[in-house]
Amino acid sequence: MKITFASFLISASALSGLPEESSPEIVFAGRSNVGKSTLLNSLTGVKGLAKTSSTPGKTRLINYFRINNEFYFVDLPGYGYAAVGQAEKAAWGHLLASFIERRRTISLIVLLLDSRHPAMQSDRAMIDFLEFHERPYGIVLTKYDKLTQKEKVQARRIMESTATKAKFIVNYSSFSGKGKSELLAHFDHYISQ
Repeated sequence: MKITFASFLISASALSGLPEESSPEIVFAGRSNVGKSTLLNSLTGVKGLAKTSSTPGKTRLINYFRINNEFYFVDLPGYGYAAVGQAEKAAWGHLLASFIERRRTISLIVLLLDSRHPAMQSDRAMIDFLEFHERPYGIVLTKYDKLTQKEKVQARRIMESTATKAKFIVNYSSFSGKGKSELLAHFDHYISQ
């Protein structure tokens, strides 16, 4: 897959504000500060398409991006961030769960995990949730360039044993671009269905 067009479409704080279910959606999920916005900018080649911040928990809405006028990338709010209040955290959790359970046009969920801390409890819970709802998902290990060779092997082994139903596991570095072409190639299968 080659991305030739990418633009921000809409942000929604409730399911009622989402676009009509007419095009396939590739959904990006992960803990706060795992690098979802950075990955989206890297994949599309559009700097600043998805807003990045050094402050975890910045993405608080479901953000839609139109890709190649054929499908959507969807950026979900990060989970597991402790600095927001319990009520707000519960609201985010409900929004994420409802979205994943009900949205019929989801083709694939891309679960981003920090390769330095693979399979934290909240990540394992998300994997269990996706598998319970029989949603196809793939794993992207972010910040891969920050690991030693030994740590890379260990992180990969942990993910292979934790996410046994993952359609793929891609090691990704937004800094070097490693993993970009491999990840885009995986997307082809889920858009052409």
